[in-house]
Amino acid sequence: MSLGLLESQLRLKVFGRLQVIRQHLLWEEDPETYLVIIKGVGGKAFCAGGDIRAVTDAGKAGDRLAQDFFREEYILNNAIGTYKKPYVALIDGITMGGGVGLSVHGHFRVASENTLFAMPETAIGLFPDVGGGYFLPRLPGKLGLYLALTGFRLKGSDVQKAGIATHFVESEKIPSLEQDLVAMKCPSKENVADVLDSYHNKSYAAQDKPFVLAEHLDKINSLFSASSVEAIIENLRCDGSSFALKQLQTLSTMSPTSLKITFRQLKEGSSMSLQEVLTMEYRLSQACMKGYDFYEGVRAVLIDKNQNAKWNPELLEEVTDDYIDSYFTSLGNSDLKL
Repeated sequence: MSLGLLESQLRLKVFGRLQVIRQHLLWEEDPETYLVIIKGVGGKAFCAGGDIRAVTDAGKAGDRLAQDFFREEYILNNAIGTYKKPYVALIDGITMGGGVGLSVHGHFRVASENTLFAMPETAIGLFPDVGGGYFLPRLPGKLGLYLALTGFRLKGSDVQKAGIATHFVESEKIPSLEQDLVAMKCPSKENVADVLDSYHNKSYAAQDKPFVLAEHLDKINSLFSASSVEAIIENLRCDGSSFALKQLQTLSTMSPTSLKITFRQLKEGSSMSLQEVLTMEYRLSQACMKGYDFYEGVRAVLIDKNQNAKWNPELLEEVTDDYIDSYFTSLGNSDLKL
């Protein structure tokens, strides 16, 4: 069996995005390649983004990178989401930003105790992109919306229990798992699933642990079931529990514009195809590049690291429906083509 293997780094230095897309297409059409595995290098991260600073600089300068970066990334996300051959992402480490897009749309995502998943984009004036509008609203109940708005971090087996990873395997067993996958002859998706299921079922360490959010799921489902972000905030205030007040504090630090964009993104994305979601998200990305909050968020969180962003508009009630509508407006000939 021929194996397609990609190793991701923080900035995809192994391959440029266009090279990755071309390589995926070559493997997909190659009759001798039956399986694609993607994994991280360096021991700490699967892929944790890392391009934000470059995109920030490009956006400020009006450079085409601010357009090409998101366009190429979303084309790659779509290629993964529509892949014909078994695609296995070994997310044995930090999985954020672009790393989510490289893994979550594939057939199989294998988490380990080292996995750290989060989509903290509302904290930097952005939104949970790379198809977040597709997979997040398809998680159980309002879990996806909760993760999207708050940027809550999931670790280890909780990534699988949340429905983001398909399997959990201890990190020390992943090399053996990879060997068993590679040793298969002409594997089907069902064959790959059988091997992954076998390893997952032997990962006893995680099976007895309750989901980290288990005791809060009822509150998440009730408090985040609302017709607007403002209504969610009001639900949290009225509830007054320590959990609700903690979420209220978290949301108060996020970009009001990002919160409203994200709420609508997931609402609309829940009934869209992946391709429709990525087209929508490309529009959002370009609107964010022309706005204010993204650059302020990157400054506060990634550059100065003082966590003291001054959002504009500053308050949720100042973010009008017309303003949010402008983020979702078609780009005409510049729209993403998939």
